[in-house]
Amino acid sequence: MSKCDQCIIRQFNALKALGKDDLVRISGCKTSRFVQKGEVLFREGESINGIFCVKDGVCKLSKLSANGKDQIVKLVVKGDLIGQRSLVSDEKSNLTAVAVNEMEVCFIPKREILHDLSKNASFSLDMLQDMAKELRIADNVIVDMAQKSVKQRLADVLIYLHETFDKDKDGYLSVILSREDYASLVGTATESAIRILSQFKKEGLIATTGKHVMILDLEGLRRIE
Repeated sequence: MSKCDQCIIRQFNALKALGKDDLVRISGCKTSRFVQKGEVLFREGESINGIFCVKDGVCKLSKLSANGKDQIVKLVVKGDLIGQRSLVSDEKSNLTAVAVNEMEVCFIPKREILHDLSKNASFSLDMLQDMAKELRIADNVIVDMAQKSVKQRLADVLIYLHETFDKDKDGYLSVILSREDYASLVGTATESAIRILSQFKKEGLIATTGKHVMILDLEGLRRIE
């Protein structure tokens, strides 16, 4: 198990504001584990009682809608923290977290994070800035849902995946999503997502092999109306 003060991942989140003594203390009480693809980290309505730091892998955060369908709210990537909003508000989780691929995560108990929030102003500010960023992204998603077509939203998702994730040796996106995941990300029926992805493929914007997707024409995706 790696020590927090030697972990490069903390440079990507609010933990970078903590001093060595605090990081050593957290290392002594955190738990690290591997999460298999499809495994649930926590469910909507559960008490998390801490935060997860994503050391490797990707997970999807989703919310169950009134019609019983899961709506993916966000993809969480390496370096992100999960659960800080529930921790700060002292509420049960509003979302469900499911691993998209194999993950390595560290879980830090609630009492340790609350200690640092009360004692370290820089850490508190960084945590607030992270949550403010999430709110800004959520605002943009709401506007996009109302004003952009499904085709535009799907193009935006593909652009985001291309700019966020590594590619394999053949140029395909390293993160592999199901057609249901694509549909859930943009708020449409799976059949619609499949149809639009097929259209993008015919137009030479993307290439697909099974669930693998390669972006061929990034600017073409940006021009989608």
